[in-house]
Amino acid sequence: MSSPRLHVNVDHIATLRQARREAFPDPVEWAKACEAAGAHGITCHLRTDRRHMQDADIHRLRAAVTTLLNLESSLDDGMLRIAEQSNSDAYCLVPENRLEITTEGGLDAIREAPRLGDAIGRLAAAGGVVSVFVDPDPRQLDKVMELGAPFVELHTGSYANASGPVREAELARLANATAHARSIGLRVNAGHGLDFENIAPIAAIEGVEELNVGFSMVARAVFDGVEKTVKDMLRCIEEASK
Repeated sequence: MSSPRLHVNVDHIATLRQARREAFPDPVEWAKACEAAGAHGITCHLRTDRRHMQDADIHRLRAAVTTLLNLESSLDDGMLRIAEQSNSDAYCLVPENRLEITTEGGLDAIREAPRLGDAIGRLAAAGGVVSVFVDPDPRQLDKVMELGAPFVELHTGSYANASGPVREAELARLANATAHARSIGLRVNAGHGLDFENIAPIAAIEGVEELNVGFSMVARAVFDGVEKTVKDMLRCIEEASK
């Protein structure tokens, strides 16, 4: 089985920059360094409150990224308009709550079906591959398939935050959701809360094509540097897939 691709989320380099409203550290330079070290793609999330990535960052990333640029967007109409004009290679539709520290769960595709269907159509027409960030629930997967997105990104946060038997149960839930998604024609990515200690079992799930990892790599790179951090994460993924 081939290893899942590693996409590095650059949001938290921008979080660090925005803490002082400086011009550094630059998420675009971070993205380029990650690509040079072997990352297969770059992910970013332009939130409505602009807490980390800024509009100009998206344009600069589009000019600089040579692998694949994946832009996460809420269902907000203004954010979708920005996404449509970004010329990103891929789009991931995510929930967004201004009071959350980070994304707390998957988008409810059933409840949001009318808006989600419109968003999927708009972003597909803009020329990018569309995924929907959902919890590993077969009902959510069925609805995403019905609405026409080719990919889901499974929310791994519950798995990452658990331990012991609960983590094992969440891992089984993710594996079963991946199998179900593939059986109905959906392709599968995964991400949220993944780090060097917990990524291997997710990378070993057959059918997962891409893993999105961000904060844990930024934190590790403070000590180890960008190149070693990316190469170490790639090694974790590749060894888990053997």
